[in-house]
Amino acid sequence: MKKITKNKSLFTLLLISYIGVAQTVNVGDLYISPGTIMSTVGAMDNKSTGNLFNDGDFYVYSHYNNDGLVSFSSGSTTGITRMRGMFGYQDISGTIPMEWYNGEFYNTKIQPAFHLSNEVSISGTSDFQQGIIDDDNYGGLLVFQNEAEHINVDNDSHVDGKVKKNGNVPFIYPIGDKNLYRFAGISAPEQLLSSFTGKYFYDNSNSLYPHISKSSSIGIINDQEYWTLDKTAGTSDVILTLSWDESTTTPANIIVSPQSDIRIVRWDAAKNLWVDEGGIVDSLNKTVTTPINVSGYNVFTTARIDDSVILPCSTLSVYNAISMNNDGINDYFKIDGLTECSADNTVEIYNRWGVKVFETNNYGSNGNVFKGYSEGRTTISKGQLLPVGTYFYILNIKYKTATNLTQTVKKSGYLYLNN
Repeated sequence: MKKITKNKSLFTLLLISYIGVAQTVNVGDLYISPGTIMSTVGAMDNKSTGNLFNDGDFYVYSHYNNDGLVSFSSGSTTGITRMRGMFGYQDISGTIPMEWYNGEFYNTKIQPAFHLSNEVSISGTSDFQQGIIDDDNYGGLLVFQNEAEHINVDNDSHVDGKVKKNGNVPFIYPIGDKNLYRFAGISAPEQLLSSFTGKYFYDNSNSLYPHISKSSSIGIINDQEYWTLDKTAGTSDVILTLSWDESTTTPANIIVSPQSDIRIVRWDAAKNLWVDEGGIVDSLNKTVTTPINVSGYNVFTTARIDDSVILPCSTLSVYNAISMNNDGINDYFKIDGLTECSADNTVEIYNRWGVKVFETNNYGSNGNVFKGYSEGRTTISKGQLLPVGTYFYILNIKYKTATNLTQTVKKSGYLYLNN
């Protein structure tokens, strides 16, 4: 967003309309004021000398190219650029990124409807009414600034390619591939100057990232789809959510019951290995979420844990509720059978924002249990009673197999703190 001074010279407009080719060219200063409607039936071309500030309602019925300045006034929230296709696909092109406050995409003529080769930044709301934005094949990028949002995303209206999110609020990526919307989401980064870029692939990742190369806890890896998430600015990390849809893209052997066995897995390029990032399943909304911030970035997909891994104990029961009223019932996080499995274990507990509030080794020994207080070495508010709410636990059990190999089993899930 650029700051402008609204003086008389701002309204000096050199606007050339070529009737023969139905093209509108701006080479000077063009300001669309709040409450004003402007439209161009032909292609809109903002030249390198053009300064276009839109605080009003701008309808573009054909292509839109920018080699100059396209923005809106500082503090303005009224501007909207409406891409309304009348003749076929619409190019959104140019050498200089565009800054729109609100955007609207509506084109029923062809799919993909919008060929994005430039960069478009949204600061308000992007309304995906109809038409897929293809920046994958054209090299562009759609950017959402802090607190920007989108509405009406579906299989017929999304971004086929990369979407970048700046800022420190949670975000759902409006991404898809091959006419299917398949979102991913991130939690709020700690830093305002954070940036994460997401993309969805309706393809088998096996040829690029071999599924045979995986950690021992992983069973079946999704062979139909994967996502990429890259940290492109800042040092903050995020919790990742992936979606599934058994009727279109997600294989049935991933979402078969029990769905609690679904995990998010990541390709670790340094280890040349798929690693388990954990997973909290929401069957109602068909999502799986890492219980804590991911340990790395780039390639992710869904998988199932390996049910054939046999623990060295007959039973292991995790009780996922703590009642902090000192009545002697569920006063701490109880895990039956853990000592029988292995004393070489760790328990980590995180709040809903992915902040660690408890961590310990050899859980359950000598009163070493979680009672709802922040007690770990790297926690917040150490020694204080934690607020009522939902938390996540991660239990790692390490033991020797019959062949003297070290095996690690990871379990994760919800934990509820109540009064």
